[in-house]
Amino acid sequence: MSLTGGGLRLALLLGLAGLGASYVTLFLRDLLARHREGGRIRALRLLPSWREAATGFVTTFFDTFGIGSFATTTALFRAWRLVPDERIPGTLNVGHALAAVLAAFIFIQLVPVSPWTLLPMIGAAMLGAWIGAGIVAGLSRYRVRLGMGAALFVAAIIMLLTQLKLIPGGGTALALGGSALGLAVAANFVLGGLMTLGIGLYAPCMILVSLLGMNPRAAFPIMMGSCAFLMPICSARFVRRGSYHATAALGLTLGGVPALFIAALLVKAMPVAVVRWVVIAVVLYTSWTLVQAARRERGPAPRGFPAAAP
Repeated sequence: MSLTGGGLRLALLLGLAGLGASYVTLFLRDLLARHREGGRIRALRLLPSWREAATGFVTTFFDTFGIGSFATTTALFRAWRLVPDERIPGTLNVGHALAAVLAAFIFIQLVPVSPWTLLPMIGAAMLGAWIGAGIVAGLSRYRVRLGMGAALFVAAIIMLLTQLKLIPGGGTALALGGSALGLAVAANFVLGGLMTLGIGLYAPCMILVSLLGMNPRAAFPIMMGSCAFLMPICSARFVRRGSYHATAALGLTLGGVPALFIAALLVKAMPVAVVRWVVIAVVLYTSWTLVQAARRERGPAPRGFPAAAP
């Protein structure tokens, strides 16, 4: 890699590290302020329950493979009655933000995607999410979810046929250029905007890079980097407003960090063929969940900027 490319990657990592450090400082200050009585810190009140920590471990582990953590965490929160519904969005963002930053840091270094591909796609997702607050969020959530679910199903079938060598396709590239890069940037811009509707970026991004002929592992730094730059900023709003469950968020963080490192080692050790099968399974699962969500919700999406989902 050229010095220019290496410099871009270093700048990205430094920016990510600075953002993560600022977020952790804000989170810890709020936790300590919440549990201070008479000038003393009540440490025991800070400790999460085993269910809160276990939720963080399980959801982050599968999130690292591209499943997404918000839907699974919400299901466990409700099953165990850990967090009131009105505080779930803030808790999801605050609790999973640090793992998202660390995941991006790990996979940006683990998978040598060209920074000339990585940076434009991450920047496009961030811009799409910002602009999407005023445009995409005005669309019908039902129609977008149904359309995305159907599109992902078709794309997964194409990948399946490719994997079975019934049609040509796939690739091992770690960089894009020309019209392919332009298409990737435009698509990630749209995916960033769709995050304002609660549609995760992971599975569509996996499909995108695979269909453009890239190594399936290339999706990991792209999708995780995109979310890592969004989530701490989004989460800071919930922290400042106090609209999250403190111990549950801490449980997600403490349980999620070790799960992240374990899952990252497994992803690194997997041969590319196995990664492609994982991608197909993840996308089919995501397609099914989107269609099911569309069937349950036929009304228009609320306007505004809801929590960004991975």
